[in-house]
Amino acid sequence: METRHLRYFLAVVDHGSVSRASEWLGIAQPALSQALGRMEKDLGVRLFERSRQGAAPTPAALAILEDVRISVARIDAAAHRAREIGRGSAGQLTVGLVSSALFDTLPRALREMRRQAPGVRVILREMSNAEQADALQTGEIDIGLMHTPVAVGGHMRERQLLRDRLVAAVPDEFDVAADGTVSMAQIAQAGLVMYPQAQLPAFHAGILDAMRKGGHAVQVAQEANRTLTVLSCVAGGCGVALLPSWIRTMNFGGVRFCEVRDGHALPSFDLSAIWPARSVPTLADVFANLDLGAR
Repeated sequence: METRHLRYFLAVVDHGSVSRASEWLGIAQPALSQALGRMEKDLGVRLFERSRQGAAPTPAALAILEDVRISVARIDAAAHRAREIGRGSAGQLTVGLVSSALFDTLPRALREMRRQAPGVRVILREMSNAEQADALQTGEIDIGLMHTPVAVGGHMRERQLLRDRLVAAVPDEFDVAADGTVSMAQIAQAGLVMYPQAQLPAFHAGILDAMRKGGHAVQVAQEANRTLTVLSCVAGGCGVALLPSWIRTMNFGGVRFCEVRDGHALPSFDLSAIWPARSVPTLADVFANLDLGAR
């Protein structure tokens, strides 16, 4: 039984006659009568009693009327939902993200996603780079916001979302210059609070290499795998952290954010969206290509 036959059935019930239903549907009356006949044949029952006054539903027709209305409504809703998903305006998207994406990139992305696709439900999973790489492989997440460079297996797409310079997060009592800056030598003397080497190997190596090239022997005083934990360690006097400059928008007790006056050799802080390449556009493509503004 075809969906259009169910619509024809409802039209005849609602309009009380085949002729009026055919006018409303915009089809020829004989075609409508033939379609109703096929429906009656499929069901093995008579659905309408026809007379000069019109077409009255039989008890069998009345018995299935509510079920037919619900079925057609559900089919219409499913078709509407499929079209919205196809346009990238509805559905569900699971996003993995490193903790540093929480404070700047994610809020801007969520605002823009709600503007472009308000029907999409976004599920967030805070994960390390390594956890996201595994989750992309298993399908646990649809897209990851990750520190780059990073190695992720499979056929993936990548779009850089952020490239930012580093600033120093120092304890409140730190000896800061009159212009609010600190030097590489001061950072080396205080020791570094860093993300674990295994978590961000390229970022970790880039900072230590810049220190060595500047002639500064530096110790990693403390490792922490989340940005808020890094800041807590700094506030506790464990050392100095080098973090992206947007961190200065935060007000974290016991911590000051300073420019590194001779930090030109320090690496940039890069954040990228990484997601599986598909033959047709997905919600991950929509999210990855949001206009987040220049940073």
